[in-house]
Amino acid sequence: MGRVTGRRRVVRIDGDRRVARPDTLVAEEPLEIRVAGRPLAVTMRTPGDDFDLVFGFLATEGVITSADDVAALRYCAGTGPDGENTYNVIDAALAPGVAPPDPGVARNFYTTSSCGVCGKASIDAIRIRGRYDVASDPVRVTPAVLSGLPDTLRAAQQVFERTGGLHAAGLFSAGGQLLALREDVGRHNAVDKLIGWAVRAAKLPLRGTLLLVSGRASFELTQKAYLAGIPVLAAVSAPSTLAVDLAAETGMTLVGFLRGRTMNVYAGAERVR
Repeated sequence: MGRVTGRRRVVRIDGDRRVARPDTLVAEEPLEIRVAGRPLAVTMRTPGDDFDLVFGFLATEGVITSADDVAALRYCAGTGPDGENTYNVIDAALAPGVAPPDPGVARNFYTTSSCGVCGKASIDAIRIRGRYDVASDPVRVTPAVLSGLPDTLRAAQQVFERTGGLHAAGLFSAGGQLLALREDVGRHNAVDKLIGWAVRAAKLPLRGTLLLVSGRASFELTQKAYLAGIPVLAAVSAPSTLAVDLAAETGMTLVGFLRGRTMNVYAGAERVR
């Protein structure tokens, strides 16, 4: 697994029994994203699929619209205590004619859940940025298909099986076929990696697909799904109020508390038949 996981000593306590043993943990390291040599963002992520992460991040922040907008990606030089490259800095060179991100953006985007965004003005801003008419997507999905998605996702999470500490984002067809999966310690990174894969494969917009996330459905994740043209977002946990409002305003279907045969459809219930 390389740097995706790491081993640490742990004392396992079971009643009166104490056992010292190694444990496998998910890796968490910073990734600095630069555009034309200028720092744009730092995110804590699980190493792996880093180029997908950068493409997805730039796409969902409106910096690029397709893979052709990026002329090159490269890891920058940077060494750790052992003298080896940390691979924790990536610089993106934009294609000629692609406008660089606003200098004031630097990870103060209104896309993060912690930045205090709320209300209709924020939702309207997202709708203006959106390039795809998600509301017109005719996809339909049955409750039976939705019910089977969490088990399919979990079965494909190889690193989660070893660590129990990763979020996952899975892209599915309307029939429940797993099309792509990405894992990361950050749920927003998992979605960015998945969308970045789609950007690099020229698959946007992701019409007729379902996105399943292993945690809650925040405003940020709903926004990323909308900007990628995904009509259905499902989560095994709860959505936020702003996530529901965004889904309703943009014509997305939002499903929460997807557990077994039960689920709550917060927006776009006409697609679930």
